[in-house]
Amino acid sequence: MGTGVQYLALLRGINVGGKNLVRMAELRTAVEELGHADVATYIQSGNVLFRAPRQPRAELAAKLERELTKRFGVELKVVVVTEAELKAVVEAAPDGFGAETHRCDVIFLRKPLTAKQAFAVLETREDVDEAWSGKGVLYFARLDAKATSSKLGKIVARPEYKQMTIRNWRTTTKLLALMKSRAS
Repeated sequence: MGTGVQYLALLRGINVGGKNLVRMAELRTAVEELGHADVATYIQSGNVLFRAPRQPRAELAAKLERELTKRFGVELKVVVVTEAELKAVVEAAPDGFGAETHRCDVIFLRKPLTAKQAFAVLETREDVDEAWSGKGVLYFARLDAKATSSKLGKIVARPEYKQMTIRNWRTTTKLLALMKSRAS
């Protein structure tokens, strides 16, 4: 366990559909070379846990974006959260969120995009989709049996989408569990 605050960087749009390929070992090395400690990644979708001196998350995210974009030649957008913030996101999830009958996602928002702005452009289909606004996130659930008719995919056509990164509920809760285990 290193010193400093534990952070989670959520990188947007890497290793999706064979595009913007970034190897996790190279990503860990790059984050370490930026002076961060206790660096670990979880799955291939750009989840990086690390420790750094306490600092404004916006500055930390901007530095990661700038340096990792330069290093990998892929325009990266990054959302940075602390363990306390991720815990609040999980605890604030709507009742029943994560139920096996639904595919549930947490949409993390990158400033300056607000939950109010993001929620306004999110489309839902009656009897399939449900969405809720949270602090710095949106929660989105679609009925598993009707997931192919969900309107979640429509968000990719919106300019606001570039300021979002999506994690499924299982990944979100696993990341929190990893942060907790690394803290002790």
